[in-house]
Amino acid sequence: MGAVSRRNEPGRPARWIARWIEEDTGVRRSKTFDRKLAAQRFLATVETSVLAGDYVSPEAGRTSLRTYYDDWSKRQLWVHGSRVNMDTSMKSTTFADLPLGQLRRSHIEAWIKQLDANGLGAGTIKTRFVCVRSVIRAAVRDRILARDPAEGVVLPRRRRNDAAMTLPTTEQVAALLAGADPRFRGFVAVCAFAGLRLGEALGLQVGDVDFLRRQIKVQRQVQKVPGGVEIRLPKYASERTVALPKDVLELLAEHVRVHCPGDDPERWLFGALGKAGGPPDQNVATYRWRETCAAALVPGAKPDPKTGKPARGGTGITAHDLRHFFASALISAGLDVVAVQRALGHATASTTLNIYAHLWPTAEDRTRAAVSGLFDQVLKPVSPQAAPAQAL
Repeated sequence: MGAVSRRNEPGRPARWIARWIEEDTGVRRSKTFDRKLAAQRFLATVETSVLAGDYVSPEAGRTSLRTYYDDWSKRQLWVHGSRVNMDTSMKSTTFADLPLGQLRRSHIEAWIKQLDANGLGAGTIKTRFVCVRSVIRAAVRDRILARDPAEGVVLPRRRRNDAAMTLPTTEQVAALLAGADPRFRGFVAVCAFAGLRLGEALGLQVGDVDFLRRQIKVQRQVQKVPGGVEIRLPKYASERTVALPKDVLELLAEHVRVHCPGDDPERWLFGALGKAGGPPDQNVATYRWRETCAAALVPGAKPDPKTGKPARGGTGITAHDLRHFFASALISAGLDVVAVQRALGHATASTTLNIYAHLWPTAEDRTRAAVSGLFDQVLKPVSPQAAPAQAL
C-alpha cells in the first residue's frame, strides 16, 4: 500500500518520505519526517486505519462543522420541528467554523459550560448536545472524522424523574374537567384518561373514536409550522389503540353531538376550538389550557388581575402532566411495563421505565404486601362451625 523512501538534498540532512495511495480515491499522499522510524510508524498507522475501516483523508478534516452540516442536513428526512431543533442547536455552538480535523473534546466541553452559564436548563442542554453530536457522528460515518470527540463529555445533572415529575391529583383533574370550556372538556378527558400527547389529541377525528368497541385510535398528530399546521404520524410512529371507559365515551359522545355534529368520520373532534375546516393548533390548546387552569383554581395558575383572563406563565400543572396521571393510574392498577408502553405509545419498554420506573412497586413493596395478606389469613378468627370437635 505504501513505502518509505529517503530524500537527499545538498547541504541538508537526509529526510524520509512516507508515501501511500488512498484506495477510495486513488489519490497519492505523502508526508515527510526527519527520522526513518517516525515515517515507518506513521505509515503503519495509516495502513492499520485502512484495514480497520476508519481511515480519514488529511484533506477531509479541513471541512468546517458548519459546512458539513449545511450539506448533510439537506439529505435528512426531518419534520419541521426536528429541523428547527437541529438548526437552533448548531447556531448555539462555539466551534461551527472550526475545521473538523481540529475539533477536540475541550471545545465541546467549553460550549456546554457556556450554555450552562447562560442559564439553560439541563434538559435543553442535553437536547442541543444530542443534536450536535448526531452531526459529528455522521461525519465519522462519512470518514470526515476519525473518531467522535464528543464521547465522554459530561452534561449538567438533570433532576430525577421522581423529583421533577408533577402528578395531578384526582381532585385536580376533576376540577379541570369541571372548569373547562365545554368545547375543551373532551380534550382534557382524552389527555387524562387515554394518555394522549398534545399533538395527538389535537389530531383526533370523530372516526377515531370507536364507541362500539370502546376504543380510541391514535393515528396522527398536529404540529404547528410557520403559516399553519402540519398533519403527520404520531411521535416515533406510535400509532396505537387505547381502551376507553364508559364514562369517557359518554362524555365524548355528548361532545360530538353538540360541537361537531354530522356524518363525516373525518371531521376534527376538536375542530370547534380552531379555525373552520381545520384542527386547532398548539397555541389555541395552550391558551385554553391556561384558561381551564385559572377557572379550576389549580395552584400556580395566574389569571390576569385586570381582565381575569389567563396570563402567560406557569399554570401549576401542564397538559402533558395529564399523560403522567394516566400512566400512574395504569401502574397503580398493576399493569406490566409492556402494557403501559403500548398504551402510551413509547418506542421501547426501556423508555417507559426510564420515565416511570419510580412509580412501580419495588420487590420490597410486593413482598410486604404478600406477607401481610398471609398474616391476615393465618390470624383470621375461626368460626365455631369450622372449629374441630372436642374429643370426649
